[in-house]
Amino acid sequence: MRRYKTAILSALVLIIGSSFFVPAASAQPVCSTHRTVSDSLKKSYAEAPVSMGVTAGGGVIEVYASPKGTWTLVITQPNGTSCLIAAGQGWKNLPKPEMISDTRT
Repeated sequence: MRRYKTAILSALVLIIGSSFFVPAASAQPVCSTHRTVSDSLKKSYAEAPVSMGVTAGGGVIEVYASPKGTWTLVITQPNGTSCLIAAGQGWKNLPKPEMISDTRT
């Protein structure tokens, strides 16, 4: 009986332990053309671009958000490929920061 309990406990530990490891393939970003990504976010989540910026490498970072607060971070590389980087809930737009003028002459 004790051997049976040990085997069951060992199997459970292996099953639970293996659930903590995610295969690398599932961690790969989802990429497509910018239009496809943008259309998909609009259709599936009612998300539209709310902010953007240019990276040092020439990529464009965009945040898409919906009125319900869902958001997605997208990067578009100079070659035109767009990839989903992160997504979540609870997006809040912050007040626009005041720009400091350059007083140097």
